[in-house]
Amino acid sequence: MRLEAFLAANGGSAITAGIIRAGFGRSDIDAALRAGAIARIRRGHYGLPEDATAFRAARELRGRLTCLSAAPSYGLWTLAPAQELHLCVGHRAHPAGVVPHGPCHYPKHPWLPVAGLADVLIHAVRCLPDRQALVMVQCAVGRGDISLDFLRRKLVGNRNARARSVLDLVIPRADSVLEVLANMAFRRAGLTVRRHVEIPAVGEVDFLVEDCIIVETDGGSHLEPQQVKKDRRRNNASVVGGYLVLRYGYDDVVHHPERMVAEVKTVLELWRRGAFHP
Repeated sequence: MRLEAFLAANGGSAITAGIIRAGFGRSDIDAALRAGAIARIRRGHYGLPEDATAFRAARELRGRLTCLSAAPSYGLWTLAPAQELHLCVGHRAHPAGVVPHGPCHYPKHPWLPVAGLADVLIHAVRCLPDRQALVMVQCAVGRGDISLDFLRRKLVGNRNARARSVLDLVIPRADSVLEVLANMAFRRAGLTVRRHVEIPAVGEVDFLVEDCIIVETDGGSHLEPQQVKKDRRRNNASVVGGYLVLRYGYDDVVHHPERMVAEVKTVLELWRRGAFHP
């Protein structure tokens, strides 16, 4: 493997010790520098000449990516990419355009300039809007990468009350971002909701609201022809079984949750008034 390929596979930059551990010698570094294949970012740090990624920025600023900026490094769910650089900079000064976070306290990423997962999630629930922080935590907890109990133990006191309220919204199982956000919206609206309920002749549904309305959250796969046919059969079977059915896609759940909740509440009120009974 060429040195520049090694750097590209490791976030675009690396320190001297990491390069040598990968089997390259100092002569390889010098040769790549002379050829213009790599560039010296600062003493002991090398990167690709064209690399302008967050990794390089983190190394240049002597910090570690955290919060939303670190989510891609751990494969965490997000609603949108970071527009600013979230960095652990400790108590040092930081330039404009950087969202500063405090020191890292837990094991760091083994080779990238990224904070440890625990620090990333703790920073996220303290920094980000609730919905964005929730999907990141849900993803990590759902995969078994970290436990809710651990996060709760690290987020004590009044100043972390909002952060703990986000943790309270994590559910035992979530198959998609849409399920996480829909559940959050329904719970905060005061609706009684059961998740992943098995309905006879229908199968498992995403949500059963107040034991009468089935709510399904449809990702992109539900637009495929075979899935459309399957969903149509499930809808019909649900109605035959005495349930009402509402379906919501990405735009509804992510960008218009208030409208989704309002529609569910409207249908629920109509059901209570007997509008769907003969």
